[in-house]
Amino acid sequence: MMATRAAATEQRAHLRRYRSPRDGRWHVQLTLGDTYVTSDSGEVLTTILGSCIAACIRDPVSGVGGMNHFLLPDSDGHDREARCYGINAMELLINEIQKHGGDRRRLEAKLFGGGNVVAALSDVGARNVSFAKQFLADEGIALVGGDVGGNIARRIQYMPATGKALQAAVRDRSRDLVEDELSALHTVASPAPASDVEFFE
Repeated sequence: MMATRAAATEQRAHLRRYRSPRDGRWHVQLTLGDTYVTSDSGEVLTTILGSCIAACIRDPVSGVGGMNHFLLPDSDGHDREARCYGINAMELLINEIQKHGGDRRRLEAKLFGGGNVVAALSDVGARNVSFAKQFLADEGIALVGGDVGGNIARRIQYMPATGKALQAAVRDRSRDLVEDELSALHTVASPAPASDVEFFE
């Protein structure tokens, strides 16, 4: 438990973690390029997605699980921006789950996002969804739920200990989300000098 909490503390270095007045639980807010793993049954992982994907993966026996948030399928980068790419984000998430005591053979996943929320990025969401599903299939990880595609932005809450996921459509921050994703796409494209869904409001 000490090692798990120490690792979790390192992950929280740049993440917002707060106690929600709605449910009294600790919420961890992920943004583009983040990956977070926990075995704390009281933690809720949350993020907001447009064309990006969040993979929620857990080992249902150990209760260890986590979430990532990526922008595009792949890249050969090795800096923090590389975490914006699915190939790196997925491998990082799985490796961290194993480090926390999860068993790769028991992993199950839910996928969220991949929406067509920006006309200029009409194929990005679809590419992300296709990549994520293929990655899970290639790795032998069961896809047990989630919600992808469409033309909405999503707010996701995920509880790794139970596998429960909540989703709400996001309209009030859609413009900010579009600007963030366009900005991120411009950044990563420039040379450097990466079911069982419950809806809520």
